[in-house]
Amino acid sequence: MSNKRFYISTAIAYASAIPHIGNVYEVILSDAIARYKRLQGYEVFFQTGTDEHGQKIENNASKQDLSPQSYVDMISSEIKRIYDLVGVSYDNFVRTTNPNHKAVVQKIFERLLEQGDIYLGKYEGWYSIADEAFLTETEIVDGKGPSGDIPVWMSEDAYFLKLSKYQERLIKHIEENPGFIEPESRKNEVLQNFLKEELPDLSVSRTSFKWGIPVLSNDKHVTYVWVDALSNYITGIGYDPENPSESFEKFWPADLHMIGKDIMRFHVIYWPVILMALGLELPKKIFGHPWVLVDKNKMSKSVGNTMYTDKLVQHFGVDVVRYYVLHEIPYAQDGNITYELIIERNNSDLANTLGNLVNRTIGMINKYQGGLVKKVQIEEPFEYSLKEKALALFDAVSNHMDSLHVGDALEELINVARAANKYIDLAEPWNLNKNGETEKLAHVLYSLVETIRFIAVYLQAFLPETAKKIFEQLDIEASGLESAKVFGLYPEKQIGVAKPLFERYDLEKKLAEILG
Repeated sequence: MSNKRFYISTAIAYASAIPHIGNVYEVILSDAIARYKRLQGYEVFFQTGTDEHGQKIENNASKQDLSPQSYVDMISSEIKRIYDLVGVSYDNFVRTTNPNHKAVVQKIFERLLEQGDIYLGKYEGWYSIADEAFLTETEIVDGKGPSGDIPVWMSEDAYFLKLSKYQERLIKHIEENPGFIEPESRKNEVLQNFLKEELPDLSVSRTSFKWGIPVLSNDKHVTYVWVDALSNYITGIGYDPENPSESFEKFWPADLHMIGKDIMRFHVIYWPVILMALGLELPKKIFGHPWVLVDKNKMSKSVGNTMYTDKLVQHFGVDVVRYYVLHEIPYAQDGNITYELIIERNNSDLANTLGNLVNRTIGMINKYQGGLVKKVQIEEPFEYSLKEKALALFDAVSNHMDSLHVGDALEELINVARAANKYIDLAEPWNLNKNGETEKLAHVLYSLVETIRFIAVYLQAFLPETAKKIFEQLDIEASGLESAKVFGLYPEKQIGVAKPLFERYDLEKKLAEILG
């Protein structure tokens, strides 16, 4: 096993409803990073899962005449199915109703209580069931909370976590570890907005509903989401306050928590405080990714502009959906999705550039050399060298992936595919064949095949199905990143048969089919 290790987690999906493509984007993004790390030779632990407690779930279950457990079993299995559908290669799918998670959360709570980091008090305030949160006066606009529901006044006994006790230590950690919160804009927001004034203590238990993990020493209370859901990042890899497992020792601290920018506060304040109180190291990086907007608007069921993964996969296939969200959602700004944009990107990048390159190359080898790839590399007779461009990918893609600029990494691959298509136009293999310039022709075709092999190696992280099809058409085994350090590994052999990788869509026909 590799001694290079990488632990990546996503936020766990709230099991109150089926996630839309904006939620699933986070898991696809994390999957591309996890797959790339595996290609680099890391032993990767990639965790995702579902957050299954809370009042909203209790209410939704009762509306459907289901027990909360039956309800979350149904939603969680649907979420898992969607992740599997888009090729998410998680190593662990954690569920907060799992008996082990519950037992460890109870131990964590008792330990923090014994240490005096948690104490019993009383909570009063305006509570939003939709947001599952107590709201400040500024969050209530025209009598409504951020989600549009009308908050209710609540007063109940609650346990509180002392946030202010760790505030200075947390600020110091953020300032001394510039890569701890990314992008930079999120870090500034945390320091300037959230941590500027003294943090109020955080309510970490509830008595007004029962669907949660009971507090061991006082079972009138259930552990609230902050301690319950956030702890998944350590319970899922074997943490136990009394006896941490070998797996926990191996993978903690997490290398990367991938989360949506809207849940930053919980992950960069509440979670680090819990970890500090437990005497554990903080994660190395918390990345708050942007949102996926539909036609530049936030997705919302009430507006009716929500895009679901099943429908997108049905109409475009898995890898087109993966390509779009990975390539088109920027590193730090919100991205945009529409059916028209997916069709346009599919046609230009995937069908006309990548698919066309593979098809033309294999077609020409079959036509001009009877399907035999001749291993000929001569001094480059044309304007630029594909070998140089393919070899330059190693540093370029790795640098983008290491800094989480996943869309830019993918663009490097498409740029090389564009250059290879241009190379065909420059070299004119049909004329080389007609004029009997067999050595030049063999060199051109070999350069193209090797470039395609390089692209396929990297594509395994982003478009795994497409990479597999390319390897099949080249009639070679898939290989790791080390094989993209040497140009000339493709053997002299018979190539496979060209099959179209992507369909080119007629915009109007495709829209009619989708919206019909």
